[in-house]
Amino acid sequence: MDRRDFMKYTALLGGSAAIAGAGLQVIDSAVTPDARAADIQNNAYEHYKPENQLYSCCQQCNTNCGIKVKIRDGRIEKIDGNPYSPWCMTPQIPENTPISEAALIEGSLCPKGQAGIQTMYDPYRIVQVLKRVGNRGANKWKSIPFEQAVQEVVDGGDLFGEGHVEGLKDIVVLRDPAIAKALADDAKQVVDKIMTIGDYKTKHAADLHYLIDPDHPDMGPKNNQFCFNWGRIKNGRGDLIKDFFSKACGSVNYHGHTTVCQGSLYFAGTQMSDQFVEGRFTGGSKFYWQADTGNAEFCIFVGANPFEANYGPPLRVQKVTEGTVDGRMKIAVIDPRCSKTASRAWKWLPVEPVNGVPAIAMAMIQWIIDNNRFDARYLANANKAASRQDNEPTWSQAAWLVKIDAEGKPGTFLRGSDLGRPTENRAKKDESTWEFDTFITKAGPVYTSFDPNDESTPVEGELFVDAVLENGIRVKSVLQIIHEEAKARTIDEWCELAGVNTVDVVDIAKEFTSHGKKAVADLHRGVSQHTNGFYNVCAWYVVNALIGNTGWQGGLCQPVQYNRTGNRPGKPFDVTKQYAGGIRAFGLNIIRHSAEYEKSTLFEGYPAKRTWYPFATDIYQEVIPSIGDKYPYPIKALLLYMGAPNYALPSGHTLNEILKNTDKIPLFIASDIIIGETSMYADYIFPDTTYLERWEFPGTHPSVAPKVFPIRQPVAAPLTPTVTVFGEEMPMNMESMILAFAEKLGVPGYGEDIFGPGGHMKREEDLYLRMVANVAYGDAADGSDKLPPADEEEIRIFKESRRHLPKTVYDYERWKQVVGEKAWPYVVYVLNRGGRFQGYAEAYKNEQLVNKYDKMLGLYFEKLATTKHSMTGETYVPYAAYIPGPTDCAGNLIDDRAAGYDMTLITYKFITQTKSRTIGNYWLNAVYPENFVEISNSDARRMGLQNGDIVRVVSATNTAGIWDLGNGTTIPMQGKVKAMEGIRPGVVAFSLGHGHWAQGSQPFEIDGKAITMDSRRGKGFHANAAMRVDPILGNTTLSDVVGGSAVFYQSQVKLVKV
Repeated sequence: MDRRDFMKYTALLGGSAAIAGAGLQVIDSAVTPDARAADIQNNAYEHYKPENQLYSCCQQCNTNCGIKVKIRDGRIEKIDGNPYSPWCMTPQIPENTPISEAALIEGSLCPKGQAGIQTMYDPYRIVQVLKRVGNRGANKWKSIPFEQAVQEVVDGGDLFGEGHVEGLKDIVVLRDPAIAKALADDAKQVVDKIMTIGDYKTKHAADLHYLIDPDHPDMGPKNNQFCFNWGRIKNGRGDLIKDFFSKACGSVNYHGHTTVCQGSLYFAGTQMSDQFVEGRFTGGSKFYWQADTGNAEFCIFVGANPFEANYGPPLRVQKVTEGTVDGRMKIAVIDPRCSKTASRAWKWLPVEPVNGVPAIAMAMIQWIIDNNRFDARYLANANKAASRQDNEPTWSQAAWLVKIDAEGKPGTFLRGSDLGRPTENRAKKDESTWEFDTFITKAGPVYTSFDPNDESTPVEGELFVDAVLENGIRVKSVLQIIHEEAKARTIDEWCELAGVNTVDVVDIAKEFTSHGKKAVADLHRGVSQHTNGFYNVCAWYVVNALIGNTGWQGGLCQPVQYNRTGNRPGKPFDVTKQYAGGIRAFGLNIIRHSAEYEKSTLFEGYPAKRTWYPFATDIYQEVIPSIGDKYPYPIKALLLYMGAPNYALPSGHTLNEILKNTDKIPLFIASDIIIGETSMYADYIFPDTTYLERWEFPGTHPSVAPKVFPIRQPVAAPLTPTVTVFGEEMPMNMESMILAFAEKLGVPGYGEDIFGPGGHMKREEDLYLRMVANVAYGDAADGSDKLPPADEEEIRIFKESRRHLPKTVYDYERWKQVVGEKAWPYVVYVLNRGGRFQGYAEAYKNEQLVNKYDKMLGLYFEKLATTKHSMTGETYVPYAAYIPGPTDCAGNLIDDRAAGYDMTLITYKFITQTKSRTIGNYWLNAVYPENFVEISNSDARRMGLQNGDIVRVVSATNTAGIWDLGNGTTIPMQGKVKAMEGIRPGVVAFSLGHGHWAQGSQPFEIDGKAITMDSRRGKGFHANAAMRVDPILGNTTLSDVVGGSAVFYQSQVKLVKV
């Protein structure tokens, strides 16, 4: 029996060896043959040959570096960096470098990337569908055939002897596009109070059974009760599964994890990139800016640690290192902990973590303005024409005028109609019309009307205006409003609040304003993950705006990638047409994102039952708690992909009671490579392929200046079994699961001729290869951006390097047929390089970024000024303001210090761990087997603690200091003390990634056999459960009600010696 046949008969990769406790030795010998003397003596080193290499992308963390994977005898033996990728080399090798030459060049890669071999060959990987036995969370399973699992999930039934469970066919009931459109259109009429509920129910009497609640038609159809939640998904794979939910199944509930990472950073970027279009501010991108690190002369890393995390190594470390060593670059770091990055800094400011970050921003804003160190010419530009006249990539709202009410509160922008000036009727793209009401700025005694998008009439304005108009309206300029906010305290007072020395902050402000556009403040989680995170981010982006560095070399950079969907001229495949027969998803989503409470039929006055999030999406900490509260409606089936929210989230322990409750989540399906902290509560776990066995398009990061499109592609034969879907043999993984659901449900978008005659959608590569072809053809309509085709030698290497892949994964003729003879050589060219990467020098021109952000930079958010907070009924603050925290969801300050919780808890990451996917990499664990309770030496002396003492972390909302798994097991939050000088007194830090209670760290059972645990996987501790629970909501963490962030850095705790 060969290895692949053996896999068919065991549920774990380690098989019987893992059950006997010897799985690690078996796996180690399988993946490290270079260490064996016989191999060294009898086999020549052949990794350097291009035929033995494949290029892909790592996913050991979210940096997604390019990788060069070296294969021998069908096994992965080594992983290095891809030299074509700007992640791994600066400058990267030219794209036209033959792959035979690239084979001899190695890019850089961090330890996690090199250890990825052990993620693939992990003995605890599941390779059969698991169905729970007994209660949820008991960690007892039986393996069942894939086909049986699909049938049970789709058809439902008495699946566990606990009563009837509705299947997907009972949930995805609305299939008629015409009915869906009619129900949706009139539901909006009800919300807009144009149609009454009674009239709606009368008109749609025959179709009310499709709705969750006919008295609340804006909840949408029952289809919305099928919810998808993901922890980490990228384009390609993300397109397939999200479109399955939204376009095939007609559900609005597909939600990611953004807010557990740096949500407020993303959604501040969304508001700041909103443009004025057809009478409203809209179209902002879910993104953020980072430093053009390699060209900056001065960089302030605020709450960021690129030497260990934060999309840093290897993408950014070499740039910072070379810059500082050469004397070209200085860095300052603002962080309570002396991180690896801070240890290389010119100045480290050990900031107070609760409110210190925005305080320093306010101090810098005040100093820069008061000392006239800002770029007045840039900030005065009120419209596009003015910015182009000055050769500026962007323009801002700094000189726009805002109306101030009787209480001194800023409101909406001053418009021409406020001065008695006429409006202008303009045509919309849909051929309807809208009324353009000009904006106003002041230049001397003149109040000038302007259009922000005008390209022909430059308008500049005064930056500091506080005036009362003849008609009695008081106005202020946007920069005046921000300056007044920064002047609310003196610089000394701001610095005292931040716990840093004034002289250091002033020195940093002077340095920041001494390099023209080549200075930058680079932000990450330490800025965003607060209850005031949105405003913290905005304040630091104002610091950048004061020198006008956006779009400039060495300034702020945006992420740009090639179009994959083909919905533009010059592309070979428009894959957006896949769901031409799909229904329109409509209704409120379970986390109430992008929705306003008072504009729904659920409005019953303030407060709402839970927070609504009109300015954020993918609010990870709201998905399961909202399901638990059945608000705004119950969910009947939850599909979780590559996620462990109860481990990853602050206060994640509150989720366990919901996860195990079959009334709150009647059907729980997980797609995972292992039994994880959250998937252990699932009803079914479908095994997935690892990142080394599958497709995905990871996208890019804001600090990557070139336009790129990295590609994750199969480099190793999958270790999961083969299944048959749509008559096609394929590996068992997330895609085959979704395709099987689609086939069984009969939803549109899958099967024969979906992309035209002969253009089938039966396999994952039917979509992914078409996307690759679109990238190869470039984004120029005239074809001038098209890559060269692969020559015969490249095609030969392409074939040879994939000789170890089974036909279920790679079939040369089938792949070529998907894109056609004409496009195929271009696809080969891209895949041979692991993606498409614009040349380093091509990303810069005339001291600016070629792929620059070149639109209006928003500094004042009128939408916030007119939108009400669902818990208070008050409007939001619409500009960068200092708003102290932490607060609950209604804005009430929380202070647990009086109860004895005198330490502030913060987190960070070792370079060797991510949150939930690297603990099984034993090479990494050898470096840091466990984490520590890190405190200052002064705190250790005060508390009578020494290095190595065991302490428990407790808080006001977890006084026992435990994780209660809800299955009779509790895990204490306790670890070894590590006292040091490199951390601010009053702060306790721990690194994320240790303290697991699943992933093989605890015993479990499959098919009646006990599986031996590996205690190394549970070493250390995980203190997220000590983080503050919102006292109003009760089952989730503190959150930023504007930017959505889950709060990591404002919980007060105490340490109890064990």
